[in-house]
Amino acid sequence: MNKNVASGFLRAACTLTFACVASAAANAADLLDTVKSRGTLRVGAESTYPPFNFKEQKTGEQSGFDADVARLIAAKLGVKAEFINSEWSGILAGLASSKYDVIVNQVGITDERRKAFDFSEPYTISSPQLILKRDDKREFKSLQELKGKRLGVGQGSNYEKMAKDVSGVEVKSYPGAPEYLQDLAAGRVDAALNDSLMVSYLLKTSNLPLKAGAPLGKVEQMGIPIRKDNPQFKAAIDKAIADAKADGSLKQISMKWFGVDVSKPPAERQ
Repeated sequence: MNKNVASGFLRAACTLTFACVASAAANAADLLDTVKSRGTLRVGAESTYPPFNFKEQKTGEQSGFDADVARLIAAKLGVKAEFINSEWSGILAGLASSKYDVIVNQVGITDERRKAFDFSEPYTISSPQLILKRDDKREFKSLQELKGKRLGVGQGSNYEKMAKDVSGVEVKSYPGAPEYLQDLAAGRVDAALNDSLMVSYLLKTSNLPLKAGAPLGKVEQMGIPIRKDNPQFKAAIDKAIADAKADGSLKQISMKWFGVDVSKPPAERQ
């Protein structure tokens, strides 16, 4: 073979090999490097879901428990949080298509979702929970114990279905929480049922003589979904959450919005 031709083939082979190596390195790059280089953590958020994610009417600023958590995690990574709005129906698809780096929007950790995404350690824990009048001495520890009693629930909610599956409970459905809380305070229902996170928020903001009752049903954990194959990024997010729990900053945000530490199971909250 002619030396010049051989040399050309060699150069081409080296160029091709270098390109392949560079491409493989680019594909193997961890998202943590990108986030650090960019200086922002792009956060997918529903932004219409108070008290977790919403926009302040006067300022348009992103607000809520999840917004504060996102800012806290970003700060621990040494970057700023950049919020990108998404409807709930498409929020996971947006993460899959790299529209944002993470979602901080009360995404439940499920086996089905784990097939598509990695998840951080949980930062909130919830379960269905009863609400009672503050002076009610009765202790209802299950829906079965409410047989013959009146239970207020949100119309069309999971809790309405959950309550109607128990025979003997008189289920009263309402357009929203304010209506059934008013009826509960007035004694027109014996108890109400909602998610424990919302129970904490409603009790903190309603100014009604009510209290949290027993947690019921399955405990659910909420975490931060992350695209797979980013182990350094996941480790950094997990460390940020662990540090926030250890230094009390996550509890501080939780107390601000709910009056309790929602990173603990409902039965352990004070």
